[in-house]
Amino acid sequence: MVRRHMAASAVLVAFGVLGVCGAAWAHHGSSAYADKLTILKDATVTTFQWANPHTIVMFDVKDDKGQIVHWAAEAGSPSALSLIGWSKSAIQPGDTITVYVFRAKSDSPVGRLNKIVMADGTEYRDSQLGNGPRGDSGQGSAQ
Repeated sequence: MVRRHMAASAVLVAFGVLGVCGAAWAHHGSSAYADKLTILKDATVTTFQWANPHTIVMFDVKDDKGQIVHWAAEAGSPSALSLIGWSKSAIQPGDTITVYVFRAKSDSPVGRLNKIVMADGTEYRDSQLGNGPRGDSGQGSAQ
């Protein structure tokens, strides 16, 4: 009887672990984003949210018709980004930036950040790319 109870408990624990791992995998998928990189020049940062589970950069950029579009791009967690040179004060509201982003497949103005290039040429890459800020402005193509 005790063996059967222990075996049943082990099965329940295994299913619980698989359920949690499956949810974590689904959360970190990239199927919502296009494979093509979108480059948005002369964007103005409106908000920089240094928070878990993802850091969010919100910015305004003009579209082809000159209309302002409000964008949001997610990046890695603060702990992951801080390991590659980001800080909560790296990007400030009012900064002019160029944003490299994988846009949502829904065509909404949201996406997964690839990198940000500051006006002085410093690059802040997303944690998934494994590089920190760079000041070489011309090196390291985003594509």
